[in-house]
Amino acid sequence: MAVVELPTKAARTASSPAGATAMHKGQQTKSAIVDAALGLATQIGLEGLSIGALAEVMRMSKSGVFAHFGSREELQISVIREYHARFEEEVLYPALEKPKGLPRLKALFQNWMNRTSVELDSGCLYISGAVEFDDRPGPVRDALVSSVQSWLAAMHRAVVQAKEAGHLAPDADEHQIAFEIHGLILALHYEARFLKTPSSVHRANAGFTHILARNRSSQ
Repeated sequence: MAVVELPTKAARTASSPAGATAMHKGQQTKSAIVDAALGLATQIGLEGLSIGALAEVMRMSKSGVFAHFGSREELQISVIREYHARFEEEVLYPALEKPKGLPRLKALFQNWMNRTSVELDSGCLYISGAVEFDDRPGPVRDALVSSVQSWLAAMHRAVVQAKEAGHLAPDADEHQIAFEIHGLILALHYEARFLKTPSSVHRANAGFTHILARNRSSQ
């Protein structure tokens, strides 16, 4: 006679209506915690996050918050992943609807500029995180690096596609172009957020126009 394995208690709970409702509620609570943590992190940085501070904001017990993550480090990583997901939703995915080439590259930059303009008040997690974890190896730094590299790879790919479409010169250095575009955003954050330079957004846009003009195809 074949041995029939009974489902585990966790599996039985998850498959029952009550269990499914409980798991859904648990996910909603975790999402709400991550959302609150992201709001805090953009203001006080990832290092400023603590289970205690978050429990106070959420009006939960520390153990209740801890149960959803298991550690402060996992909380920080969850915040980075959520930030990256929102970044892609606002910047990357809308641009992918544009034709390959300059239309897509311009959309990526414009969407990035739009998000940056909003973040001048709240702060950019990629930039503040880089300052906090640039010399601190570990899972949090790895999560930050992975997110930033993923985005920069998408920008580089858009530049390459602009070359392939004949919109940029065949000998244009796509790595240099992507580097300079990234530099414009970093300079904008520093100039506008820290130095409060009034013309920062205008200069960033002008810089992007100059990059394209220098590398535009003559065809």
